[in-house]
Amino acid sequence: MARRKTDAPIDLAKPHALSAGLIAALRCPDGKQQAFLRDTVTRGLRVRVTAAGAKSYVFESKVLGKTLRRTIGDPDAWTIEEARAEANRLRVLVDKNTDPRDLERQQAEDAERLKAEAQAQADDAAVAQAAQALTVGTAWATYIAERRPHWGERSYADHLSMTHEGGKERRRLSGVVTKPGPLAPIMAMRLVDLDAKAIEAWAIEESKVRPARVRLALRLLKAFLRWAAAESDLSDKVDPTAASAKKAREAAGKAKPKDDVLERGQLKAWFDAVRGIPNTVTATYLQTLLMTGARPGEVLSLRWDDLNTQWLSVTIRDKVEGERQIPLTPYVWSLLSALPRRNEWVFSSARTISLDQKHIERRERYHAARGTTAPAGSAAQVSESGRLMDPDIAHRKACMAASLDGLTLHGLRRSFASLTEWLEVPAGVVAQIQGHKPSATAEKHYKRRPLDLLRVHHERIEAWILEQAGVPFDAKSAAPVALRAVVAR
Repeated sequence: MARRKTDAPIDLAKPHALSAGLIAALRCPDGKQQAFLRDTVTRGLRVRVTAAGAKSYVFESKVLGKTLRRTIGDPDAWTIEEARAEANRLRVLVDKNTDPRDLERQQAEDAERLKAEAQAQADDAAVAQAAQALTVGTAWATYIAERRPHWGERSYADHLSMTHEGGKERRRLSGVVTKPGPLAPIMAMRLVDLDAKAIEAWAIEESKVRPARVRLALRLLKAFLRWAAAESDLSDKVDPTAASAKKAREAAGKAKPKDDVLERGQLKAWFDAVRGIPNTVTATYLQTLLMTGARPGEVLSLRWDDLNTQWLSVTIRDKVEGERQIPLTPYVWSLLSALPRRNEWVFSSARTISLDQKHIERRERYHAARGTTAPAGSAAQVSESGRLMDPDIAHRKACMAASLDGLTLHGLRRSFASLTEWLEVPAGVVAQIQGHKPSATAEKHYKRRPLDLLRVHHERIEAWILEQAGVPFDAKSAAPVALRAVVAR
């Protein structure tokens, strides 16, 4: 057989044994977009050439009755033997009625799935690692941010003060720094390490200096752990009963019932001492506390808008129902109406109160033991909020003068409840005036006492207390008068 000349045209109508020279000489016939040179050795293998001169190995066959044409690669990158091996592989698939395109698509999907699974496993591992490293402080911050809408100001402030780092200089006491909150030592711990043993060790150490604060901290910690146990991403990392361990509770001890209360025979001495306080606002505040039985903070936060002189009522914002209305009794009204109206607060303050060093140190010890910041901190205390500040200082002085040491502001609330026993006032009436939750089914669901009914009992209580204290007062002459505004100087 004669050897083909290198410049002779290739007959594309018949197959040829592929060679490098044959492929190099391949040209696309004039007038065509592409042409194919078939291989005699491997069935289905072709070399395609375009009008532009581009060449590639191609496999062509029929699968499931349809033409299949797959590009293998560039002849410059693939040898002839490599192209024949790939064509044979594709032909085996076609003989098994398998479309290589479907197979490649499935392989690509499997590869993508495996890649996604590997990424998911890596993400899960990263999450698990982050969860293992999650600190109590980070989870605590999420907790208080989520629960804040359901808390009052006092509860929210307690959660902050329990965990504050301390070590910051007090704004009004040079050289005095704040102490860390009781829960501060455990905030840096990993959440997974916060078990009963760790809490027990913490409680034993902290209870040495502030057991009362530790008891409150334990209650807050219990609620936090219950919340964490209900969170899907934290439930397997906490023990909701860790803060309920017996040893931790024993370390903090039990709160002793407070018994500071005014007896009937002590009323005169107390009133004489309190009415003798030079600061009229403070004297009025203390008497209002006793006569209403309200919480100290509730009375201190009274605004003039809370007094209704038409219906003689006082709106008190409490921590149980949100707010409650109690009668504005004659004696209390006579005291309040005499106060200057400097700003929005009933018990306002617009002057500087001089404090001696002894009182400053006592106040600092008081707040340091509770992990709170004292509202004032220099030899001269100024009320920035416009409200009365630290009335307990004047109250302690008055009680010392009356030989009633140990009587606290909250003790006046206990005194109101105790003194009503002399008049046999219904317990439900006293509870409603003081803002206590109903303690019986009838009180919860059936009895709704209107303001006028409360007034009957409340005015009787007030009149009896004044009588026992020897305070002269004519209730009929104490008619409401217009509030007067004064300009603070």
